[in-house]
Amino acid sequence: MITGIVISALIVSVTGCIIGFFLCFSSEKFKVEVDPKEEAVLGELPGNNCGGCGYAGCSGLAAAIAKGEAPVNQCPVGGAPVAAKIAEIMGVEAGSSVRQVAFVRCAGDCEKAKDNYEYTGVNKCSAMRFVPGGGPKACAYGCLGFGECVEACPFDAIHIVNGIAKVDKEVCKACGKCIEACPRNMIELVPYDANYAVACSSKNKGKDVMQVCSAGCIGCHLCEKQCESDAIHVEDNIAHIDQTKCTGCGKCAEKCPKKVILHLKAM
Repeated sequence: MITGIVISALIVSVTGCIIGFFLCFSSEKFKVEVDPKEEAVLGELPGNNCGGCGYAGCSGLAAAIAKGEAPVNQCPVGGAPVAAKIAEIMGVEAGSSVRQVAFVRCAGDCEKAKDNYEYTGVNKCSAMRFVPGGGPKACAYGCLGFGECVEACPFDAIHIVNGIAKVDKEVCKACGKCIEACPRNMIELVPYDANYAVACSSKNKGKDVMQVCSAGCIGCHLCEKQCESDAIHVEDNIAHIDQTKCTGCGKCAEKCPKKVILHLKAM
C-alpha cells in the first residue's frame, strides 16, 4: 500500500518536472522579443486604453511609436507632459500640441426644445432610429438626452443636464469616445482655449428651427457679417466657427438673435 503511494507520488513529481521543463524551454524558444523603447514608452502612457489615439489601447500606441509609425504626442489623454517624456525616450522633438475638449453642439434643453410626444421605452440614443420621428424630440438634429455619450466616456467628463449632454472641459481628455457614441454626430472637438462655439447642429431653415427650438441657429448670416477675421460662416443653414481664425472678439455672439454662440471661457 505504502509502496503504491510512493510510486504514484514519484510519477506525479517526474511528470510535473517534465512539463515544467517543457514550458520553460518553450517560453525561451518561442518568446517574442519586445523593443526596450516600446516598453519604456508604454510605461509613460497613462494606461487608460481609451482608444482615443486611434490604436487598440496603450500597448498598440506604444508599439506604433517605437516603430516610428505614430508621433510621440499621439496620446490625447497624456497631453504635452507625456509627449515630452516619450520624445526623450525616442530621441526626438515632442512638437507642439493643442489641448482639445469635446463640445456638444446643442443648446436645446428641456425648456427650449419641444417634444412631439411623451416617450416611454428603451433609454438609448441609438434606439431612437427605431421609434416614430427618430425620438420624442421635435428637432431631428438635437441632443436626445439618453446619455450613451455618458456611458462611453471613461473619464466621467460628460453628463446629461436638463435634457442635454454637457461636457466638463476640465475633466475631458478628448479621447473621442463620446463622438463615436453619439448617433446624431453632434459632438466635436474644439481647442481647450477656444473662445466661442455654436451650440446647434440643425440644418433646417430658420422658420422650421424656430418651430421646434427657441435656441436654434436660424442661419440668418448676421454673425458672418460681423466677423472681421472671416472665422464664422453659415453652410447648410448652420453657422460654424473656424477656431484657427477666431480672435475671440465676441461680435458674432453679441449679434446672434438666438444667442446660440456660446462664450466657452465663461462656462
